[in-house]
Amino acid sequence: MTPQEELKQKAAVIAVGFVESGMVVGLGTGSTTQFALERLGERIRSGGLHDIVGIPSSLRTEKAARELGIPLTDFETHPLIDVTIDGADEVDPELNLIKGGGGALLREKVLAQATRRNIIIVDESKLAPRLGTTWALPVEVVPFARPAEERFLASMGAAVTLRSKGGRPVTTDQGNLLLDAAFGPMENPAAIAEKLNGRAGIVEHGLFIGLAHDVIVAGREGVRHLKRRP
Repeated sequence: MTPQEELKQKAAVIAVGFVESGMVVGLGTGSTTQFALERLGERIRSGGLHDIVGIPSSLRTEKAARELGIPLTDFETHPLIDVTIDGADEVDPELNLIKGGGGALLREKVLAQATRRNIIIVDESKLAPRLGTTWALPVEVVPFARPAEERFLASMGAAVTLRSKGGRPVTTDQGNLLLDAAFGPMENPAAIAEKLNGRAGIVEHGLFIGLAHDVIVAGREGVRHLKRRP
């Protein structure tokens, strides 16, 4: 394990420390969140936590949770989540986020909006003065609307790239496509989010505005806990 991975693991331990017995837990997606899943599984198996159920944000996370012995549920049974632990691609000083690098932004946002307390784990490289400084904005679109939404994003000033792997377009768990829209540093990410929300062909986007309550940051000097201002 690299020093950076060790710090992420420490951050994950802190995040999972907020989980209490009897809670419904939102399970994020990504390499950083994997440490939290492993820690949560350890606490369940040791008896430190009981009556825990999780709602996964992706098929990948669902598979990992089952392998780690984390009981799963759904919104039909538990419509409200107590704590969600997830990662982020970029975090600004107001704890707004860009998410979706792993392609699970739609389900991740569904979880975040249904959660009492969203806890985000990142390493310090993900902190930025403005969203878009180092990361393009993932935008999930229905295949039918791809050309129209590419033109719309370009009209807003973004450089747009269809996400692909091995020469083939990447598809989400819902069978949609991902456009990575490089806006550069965003002066008003909330205004961009509002414009994207109005487009029928855009299923969801990776701007998470005002959803994170806590951000656990793994850095060279240790782990920091940032909290959203009241």
